[in-house]
Amino acid sequence: MNTLRYRNAVVTGASSGIGRAIATRLVKDGLHVYAVGRDASALDSLAAVGNITPIALDLRDPSPLRGVFERTEIDVVVNNAGLLPAIAKFNESSPDDVDNMIDINLRAPLRLAHMALAGMVERGRGHLFFIGSSAGRFPHPNTAVYGATKAAISMFCDSLRCDLLGTKVRVTELAPGRVQTNLYRSALGEQGANEKLYEAYRSIQPEDIAELISTALRLPEAVDVARLEVFPTDQAPGGSQIVSVKS
Repeated sequence: MNTLRYRNAVVTGASSGIGRAIATRLVKDGLHVYAVGRDASALDSLAAVGNITPIALDLRDPSPLRGVFERTEIDVVVNNAGLLPAIAKFNESSPDDVDNMIDINLRAPLRLAHMALAGMVERGRGHLFFIGSSAGRFPHPNTAVYGATKAAISMFCDSLRCDLLGTKVRVTELAPGRVQTNLYRSALGEQGANEKLYEAYRSIQPEDIAELISTALRLPEAVDVARLEVFPTDQAPGGSQIVSVKS
């Protein structure tokens, strides 16, 4: 049963992980979800839960989604899709990896927000979510471009919120620490990710992020959760590494 004032949502990166958990949770909350991702078969299996329209596409070109926003009153957009193709020093990263991270992590969310806002502002309702990262709030080695795209998203959210004052459209950034998803498995492989990132302590689960989004949507219209920084209980940002280089 839908107890929210919203009816339709677009969720990117819905094939797996955080996006899949968010799509499932929003359906449970009574919304119809347009689930966007690259894995068509994974999206089809997700659609089996009902109230989900799968849309298989590469967000390096999100223009096919324009028709969804023109035909449907989209109330909620969750910009979740993210890319971290490799863990590497910037000078050792490939130009293609740099371009792809900018396209998926930064350009696509901005373009989707632009598509969504015309209708949201006109209707006087809507909620834009952006999945940022602790990497956009604190420096991490070997993820300079990824961190830069997430830092840009964070500042964009702050500035967009100023632009939207008086429209009743809300903007929320979620900046989690380590979540157990496929993001790092793409860069480190299944075994490497488990050994280096997940086995030592309890990680945030995708369902935890979905629960936070559901909670933010349920708050009174006058309440906008600007930013949620979420970390595992066993993780804290901070500290430094000092490197001595002998000539």
